[in-house]
Amino acid sequence: MGFLMSKSMDANLKKQQEFMLHNSRLQMERQILMQNQMRERQMAMQIAWSREFLNYFGTFFAVATVGLTVGAIKRRKPVLFAPIIPLSFILAFQMDSAYGTLIYRMRGEAESIMTSEHDRLDLPHGTPSFDSIEKARRARSSLASFLEK
Repeated sequence: MGFLMSKSMDANLKKQQEFMLHNSRLQMERQILMQNQMRERQMAMQIAWSREFLNYFGTFFAVATVGLTVGAIKRRKPVLFAPIIPLSFILAFQMDSAYGTLIYRMRGEAESIMTSEHDRLDLPHGTPSFDSIEKARRARSSLASFLEK
């Protein structure tokens, strides 16, 4: 009789473990999807910001270029054209960031770094572990209780 109950309990335990594994897998998949959606939204906001900044900077660049050109012609000082050069580099970068292929080049470079220079990505003292986090938490909580006294 005890053998049958033990066998039944083992089967129930195995089913429960499989259920817990399935649930944890589902939870992890949902968390990964949520984090990816948040990343996509943040990137979309960055691109939108870059496009909005380009509108303002483009207007500034146009006004500055016209003003500097008129000033250079009226005063016969070609030196007034000099600020147009660095401003044009900034405009080109913003255009590339907002509508160009900058994001694809950055992604390619990041993938290259991850594959060929992975050692540059290591964190100081390595990846945090449960033990290191728990040790820091205990130290902080004992420090907080010590300060309260």
